[in-house]
Amino acid sequence: MAGIGCCCTTLSSSSNLYTSWLKFETRTHGGGTILGQPTRRRRNFSIRAEVNFVSAEEAKELIAVEGYTVIDVRDKSQYERAHIKSCHHMPLFIENQDNDFGTIIKRTLHNNFSGLFYGLPFTKPNPEFVESVKNRFSPESKLLLVCQEGLRSTAAADKLEQAGFENIACMTSGLQSVKPGAFDSVGSTELQNAGKAGLVTIQGKISAVLGTVLICAYLFITFFPDQAEKLLATFPTT
Repeated sequence: MAGIGCCCTTLSSSSNLYTSWLKFETRTHGGGTILGQPTRRRRNFSIRAEVNFVSAEEAKELIAVEGYTVIDVRDKSQYERAHIKSCHHMPLFIENQDNDFGTIIKRTLHNNFSGLFYGLPFTKPNPEFVESVKNRFSPESKLLLVCQEGLRSTAAADKLEQAGFENIACMTSGLQSVKPGAFDSVGSTELQNAGKAGLVTIQGKISAVLGTVLICAYLFITFFPDQAEKLLATFPTT
C-alpha cells in the first residue's frame, strides 16, 4: 500500500515569494510469518523536493539573500565566452572526441552545419556530471543551475533531484534572457550573447556592408550619371 501527502514551505523575501513543495510518500509492506510468528507491517518514508524555477531577478535574490551557489552546466565554449562571476562550471555535456566510425561521420556533418553556422561544439552527455556535483556539494546545498536557454539546466536539475539533492533552483529561459549588467560576469561578451558564434555572428555585419555598398552605388548613379556611365564602360562585355 502507498500513500502520498504534500506539505508547502514558503520562504518570503523583500519582493518575491519562493514556494517549494515536499512530497511525502509512504509505502507499507505487508506482514507475514517467520517461524510461525506474525511479523509487523513495516512502513518506509521518503521525501522528494521539487525544483524551483525562477526568473533572473529572483535568481539574483536567491544568490544574495538565500545564499544559493551558481552552477553553470553549459559546454566549455559558451562558458568561456561569458559566465557569472564566482560560479562553478560543471558541464552537463562535454565535447565528443570519440573516434569510432559512426561518431566521426556525425561529427563531420555537425561541424559542416551546426558547428559552422552556429559555433556549436559536437558534444555528448557528461557521464561524471552527477558525481562531480556530489564530490563538491552536499545534498542539502542550495544550488542554482544556469545554462544558455534553460533546457540543459532543467535536465541537470532532474538528474540532481533524482540523486537526492533537496534545494535545486533553475533560471527559466537561461542566460539568454539576462539583461546586460544584471550579474557580475567574466568573459569577452555579455551573458545573453554567449550562445552566439559561427557565421551567424558576422551575418549582420556582412548585410550591413552590402547594404552600404548598394546605397552608395545608387547615389553615385543618381547624382553622377555621366561618370557612372564611363565607369561601367570600362568593364568588359560579353
